[in-house]
Amino acid sequence: MNDFASLVQLSIAVPIIAAFLTLYVGKWGRPAVQIVSVTGFALPAIFALFLWGFYDPAIAGDYAFVSKMDTGLSIIGVSLHLGLNGVGLPLFVMASVVGLAAGLFAAQSKAENLPRYLFCLLIMQGGLMGVFASIDIFFFYFFHELALIPTFIMVGIWGGRDRNYAAMKMTIYLTLGAMLSLVGLIAIYVKSGAESFDLITLKAHLAEAPLAEAVQHYAFGLLLFGFGILVSLWPMHTWAPLGYGAAPSSAAMLHAGVLKKFGLYGLIQIAVPLLPDGIKQWENWIVWLALGNILVVGLITMAQRDLKQMIGYSSVMHMGYAFLGIAAMSVLGVGGVVFMMIAHGLTVALLFMLSTMIHHRTQTFEMDEMGGLSKKAPVLSAFFVCSMMASIALPGPGLANFWAELSIFIAIYQFKSWLIYAAVAGIVISAIYGLRAIARIFFGEESKDFVESQKEFAVSDMTWAERVPALILIVVMFFIGFFPKTVTESLNESLQKEAVYSQSE
Repeated sequence: MNDFASLVQLSIAVPIIAAFLTLYVGKWGRPAVQIVSVTGFALPAIFALFLWGFYDPAIAGDYAFVSKMDTGLSIIGVSLHLGLNGVGLPLFVMASVVGLAAGLFAAQSKAENLPRYLFCLLIMQGGLMGVFASIDIFFFYFFHELALIPTFIMVGIWGGRDRNYAAMKMTIYLTLGAMLSLVGLIAIYVKSGAESFDLITLKAHLAEAPLAEAVQHYAFGLLLFGFGILVSLWPMHTWAPLGYGAAPSSAAMLHAGVLKKFGLYGLIQIAVPLLPDGIKQWENWIVWLALGNILVVGLITMAQRDLKQMIGYSSVMHMGYAFLGIAAMSVLGVGGVVFMMIAHGLTVALLFMLSTMIHHRTQTFEMDEMGGLSKKAPVLSAFFVCSMMASIALPGPGLANFWAELSIFIAIYQFKSWLIYAAVAGIVISAIYGLRAIARIFFGEESKDFVESQKEFAVSDMTWAERVPALILIVVMFFIGFFPKTVTESLNESLQKEAVYSQSE
């Protein structure tokens, strides 16, 4: 399987190379920029899907497509060690698919200075691919920072309303989260005595000589709150809706859809396996903070009248289910979390993209100022209804989010049965804000402002240039919704080999 290791490397390198080529060909005009940038997004998606097809679940607990390169930092145990296991591979594929859709949407945008806009987006994509392919914890963190920095730049330069304030708040919160998580990772490295940042080496070393309970307590606390801020764990979540509301659509798609999964992925792949006693000590904290996401943020989501803000808050709300699934510490629960990360990544990216398309047609994000859009844009209506139904995890054929949340609900019922009441309350809240948004935007009576605006421009349906990136996301969502075993088979085998996740299935 390591014969295809070069494809993992290329999936990271190609977007970064394309980013610089995009700046170079900018002098040749917009078509050249579009061709180079779309190639930079398309090739990683092709490579990732190819690797997914050739992955063997029989070795799911170990890493496939492995490569290791000396970086000159071997003296401190750092090497560019890349590979994919049953947890990282589906997220690697999801990152490539969301990146392709975001890249196609960005390439046709009217962003000022398009080459630099696409440069930032391509650098972000290269970092995202590296996050889920890194076995070395140092590079896991490095690639996250590589993807994070362009986010601040894109919000500050190409963002919408309140972009400067949003960029500053994101920078403060996410830098704090990154620093806390870095201290936690360094603490594991120092206290383990393994003299390596390699995750495989650390697991083997700590299996024989676990860290003291006090060390695990503090190290896990640092990772919980560090990663928690990055994932928008309540009450450290306020940067997310503001940032997504101000961010240009493609940046919001990549950050909310993919980059925000970094913290959850770090907890699942690193924190819990290396610090099993630590999560037990912080278990109750995780539960109560996660309930804040579901109930408090859920009620705030219901109160939103701005479409983009509503999507941002709903994304934060659903992270509560992910933290509960991790707290359950079962194969079923954590497997459901990973499946949810994939399904949520696809649907929230699609919703952010569709919200911008709606804005282009209504000139507003205020849902009270819309109405009756289904008559003028039936295809857009169909896409939005489908993606919103999936996002709120309503049961339906091919809606992958439902299977993910069902797994989490079963796991948390086995973990703490009373939590199921909060989970059900979250379902009701989601249904209210989701169905109300559909009714107001597409099937409600047209507002006077919307009627007046149509005198200046005619509302049209989605063009094929808009449909293609939307179709990419929704087709993949339906595929894993109809065939969940394509993800769960290797995922379950990988998680079952982690002793800390083996309590139940």
